[in-house]
Amino acid sequence: MAYYHGVRVLEEKTVKSEPQRGTAGLQAVIGTAPVHLAEEPAVHVPVICYNMDDCRKRLGYSEDFEHYTLCQSMDLNFNVFGISPVVFINVLDPKKHKVPEEKEYQINNGQVQLDADGILMDSITVKNGDAVSEKDKDYLLSRDEDGSIRITLLGTETFAESSSIKVSYDRVDASLVTVTDIIGGYDVSTGAETGLETIRQIYPRFGLVPGFLLAPGWSQDSVVAAILAAKSEGINGAFRCENVVDLDTETARLYTDCESVKENMGLEDPHTIVCWPMGQIESKVYYMSAVYAAVAASEDIKNDDVPNLSPDNKLSRLTGTVLKDGTQVLMDNEQANVLNGNGIVTAINNSGWRIWGNNTAAYPKITDVKERWICCRRFFSWWGNQFIMTYNEKVSNPSDKRLIESICDSENIRGNSYVSQGKCAGIKIEYREEENTAEDLMNGRVTLRQYLAPYTPAEDILNILSFSPEMLRAAMEGRN
Repeated sequence: MAYYHGVRVLEEKTVKSEPQRGTAGLQAVIGTAPVHLAEEPAVHVPVICYNMDDCRKRLGYSEDFEHYTLCQSMDLNFNVFGISPVVFINVLDPKKHKVPEEKEYQINNGQVQLDADGILMDSITVKNGDAVSEKDKDYLLSRDEDGSIRITLLGTETFAESSSIKVSYDRVDASLVTVTDIIGGYDVSTGAETGLETIRQIYPRFGLVPGFLLAPGWSQDSVVAAILAAKSEGINGAFRCENVVDLDTETARLYTDCESVKENMGLEDPHTIVCWPMGQIESKVYYMSAVYAAVAASEDIKNDDVPNLSPDNKLSRLTGTVLKDGTQVLMDNEQANVLNGNGIVTAINNSGWRIWGNNTAAYPKITDVKERWICCRRFFSWWGNQFIMTYNEKVSNPSDKRLIESICDSENIRGNSYVSQGKCAGIKIEYREEENTAEDLMNGRVTLRQYLAPYTPAEDILNILSFSPEMLRAAMEGRN
């Protein structure tokens, strides 16, 4: 045991405040993560994270957002907005998405720093000439805080006369991940699920229902976007949510290109929110779908975890908007309104960069209030999910008056509480005898009818200005 005499100081790492929690806007994000940096790598498995430590443990973290697309949502949610939890689904498989490499390195002070990104430590082989060296006997491997790998040569005769060594390894190559990996599928022989198919596992694993599905960096592909829309309805055969997708900024370089790109992708589902272009915070660039979902989830948490407020006109913490190649995009209200009129959400600088847009992808083809307005669509999805989770325990109870009254009374009380809080204009549930025939009841079917009236956004506020000659005359005559 060390012997101390005198005054000592020990510094600890700064502990960041725990992110605020909410689940109304729970994000299920699918993409790629640097799992070669993780302690317990998760591949094709939903992982719920409450802070960056959780992310680093199961997924790893890198600021190479282009190759490791999940990391932009990690950064936005935990570092920028300070909110949690988020569910991540990584499809980068180090056993599959890798390339073999060999390189000669100079020895400096008995150490070698490997400069390649994504090296799998377990695959490293060190050679002195043609002779293979033995790990932990001839050398040690360690990973630095930045993720790089260091080889420390031990004091053996193996490298006594050497100025360089050969190192061979497998390197993770995120560019090998394809849309097919994101889409995934179901293996009928093993029952294994991959990619987007694993969304089904979120509720059984965590008892939570996603509020948003997104795949930043991948959703600009029309097939991925279509599957995200399909998955948004009937999750686990019952739940609904919204999905956020991006338009490809390499194809839609101007705001005037966006309408045709959206139409060509077939984006017209009311559960879909379409975004363009990309967002920027200083030197970091994010897909707008990741920004939008983080802003919406943050607003939900500030609003008692109720998704009745529109993210429109809320500060996004962006410092600019860009195309993928870095070209700056500067739109005014008039140009942004063209996008909004085509069911596309964007961001503009209006006393700070703000999310701009209230319409789902269904607009302008569909103008139904609950299908057009994002905040109304989200409220309906969220309320329905809450109803299912609340009354699941009553399934298979006797279908008598007591059951009907308990559900109706509970829902009307709950609805009235949200009305009194200003979260909606009205909520009412009722049991109609004409919708519950003797045959229905004999078949174990009970039908209730519920009315929801979330507030629509005050998107267009018009003030009509008129000149008043009478007021001028009164002022001149000293009558006012």
